[in-house]
This record gives sequence, C-alpha cells and structure tokens, in this order.
Amino acid sequence: MNVIETKLPGVVILKLKVSSDQRSFFVETFRETTLRETGINETFVQDNHSRSSKGILRGLHYQLIQPPGKLVRVSRGKVFDVAVDVRKGSPTFGQWVGCVLDDESLHMMYIPPGYAHGFVVLSEVADFIYSCTHYYHAESEQCIAWNDPDIGIEWPISDVSLSAKDQSAPRLAQQPAENLPSYSKPSAK
Repeated sequence: MNVIETKLPGVVILKLKVSSDQRSFFVETFRETTLRETGINETFVQDNHSRSSKGILRGLHYQLIQPPGKLVRVSRGKVFDVAVDVRKGSPTFGQWVGCVLDDESLHMMYIPPGYAHGFVVLSEVADFIYSCTHYYHAESEQCIAWNDPDIGIEWPISDVSLSAKDQSAPRLAQQPAENLPSYSKPSAK
C-alpha cells in the first residue's frame, strides 16, 4: 500500500496493491496492521454503504459528538471525494482536498475526525463504502454548504442533486463556533 500525503494533516490517499490477471482482480481493502504501518492507528467500529446516481452530492457533513475518522472507497462507479478542515483554530481551517475514487484505481482516502466530508457521483451509479472510527450520532451531525465560496471546492460538475438538509446548509463562516470541532496541536514526539 502506498500512502499519498495531502496538504491537510492526516488526510491521506491510499493506493492499494491490486493483483489482476485474465480472470479479474483481487485487492485487500482492510488490514489493521497495514493501516497502522501507514500511521492510521484507529479502531473502526461501523461500516456504511450508500448507492447514489450521477449528480447526487452528499455533504459536507461532520459530527460533533464522537467525531469519526472515515476510511472511504468506491466499489462500483466513480465519485469526486472531498475533505474540508472545519476545526476552529487549525492552521488549515477552511481548506479542502479532493480526489477521484473509483472502481478502477481502487484508491481509498482516510479522513480524520474534525473534517467535513462529502462526495459527488460522476458515474451513472456509484456504491460508496466507508468504515468509521465512531458510531453515527445523528443528533450532533452538522452540515456546511457544498458550494461555500470561501472554501472554493472545485467540484467537477455543477448540476447536482442535494438532500433538503444539504440544500439549507450554512456557509462555514455562518456556523456558530460551538458547532465546530476544536483543533488540538499535535503533541511533540
């Protein structure tokens, strides 16, 4: 597994080793020891699987109580996946990274707690799978507008379909301070 660092601390893209031949392919998508070797020292407690059609945009979401880290991948189709640093006090607050995840490259992305997450479907249909380090806590879920001009995400498509919750999401600057996770400086090693 190769690890590609991004400009956001802790957000990494994981290039998996794919074995293929004339029959098809095999890929190991989870091995705790391999993740630990990459620096992801988390215990995953919940797996989620969503299926969405082209143009569906889910996000930008984050959770205040027991914020999860997410290990995300696509088993069918293609999405543009995004992480946004929403930790108040962070040196990279309001910055974003994005990458294409699909069923050909089989790359994964790890998004640590404290980041908002979202994706838009680029293929006719996509199956999106993500493992979480904490259980979903609906009451503490928060949203940020997907098209917040202050964040400036360069989504590859503009004709998107949103849930009612995502349509009414505030801009990051409109989010009350108590609705944002706090940044903690990494401890010196």
